[in-house]
Amino acid sequence: MKQIIKNIPIIGSVARQINKKWFNPPKPFEDSGSYWKNRYKAGGDSGKGSYNEFAEFKAEILNEFVSENGINSVIEYGCGDGNQLSLAKYPKYIGFDVSSEIISLCTNTFSKDETKGFKVMDDYDGETADLTLSLDVVYHLVEDSVFESYMNRLFDSSEKFVIVYSTDTDNNPSDVAEHVRHRNFSKWISDNKPQWKLIKHIPNRHPIDDQPESERSLDFYIYSKV
Repeated sequence: MKQIIKNIPIIGSVARQINKKWFNPPKPFEDSGSYWKNRYKAGGDSGKGSYNEFAEFKAEILNEFVSENGINSVIEYGCGDGNQLSLAKYPKYIGFDVSSEIISLCTNTFSKDETKGFKVMDDYDGETADLTLSLDVVYHLVEDSVFESYMNRLFDSSEKFVIVYSTDTDNNPSDVAEHVRHRNFSKWISDNKPQWKLIKHIPNRHPIDDQPESERSLDFYIYSKV
């Protein structure tokens, strides 16, 4: 049956959607890590925040920051499918993700770029960098223990700067998606990482109007080590 669908003379993306819906239905939500592993395994991408005007906006902010602050090395926790990274200009980069599927994809995509490397999150081995990044990740960390571990690693592995691109609120309406949990992460930083100070907040140039109010403000928060 899958072969029949492939041969139907309609737009490829439509065929893929039909195939995904009827033959690869989404699995029930288990936990944050499993959600993304299953999503990528089923052929999903990192979401619209890593594409088009959203990706361009993020790349503009990040590339400018890296250039102006003499950043030599970057670590990103939650690198995703690599589309956002394709717009980046980093001297040296390591991307971590929970999905081995997506790490293989990124490794192949950037195989000719010696400045970039990729590792599964479980294989973290004490790497550090001038700048660590968290882009569209914090509000997908549903479990408290996962959030705590992630935030500690994000800050403890940075030598100079941390940039978070996320919502910053504890407002979680009843209709919020299962894989989303908004967090007032800036308060967590103030309470747990006093040696880090917020030096710049950059509002999103493209608020997502068709999203619930709690999800519209995905902004940049730039922290510096005191």
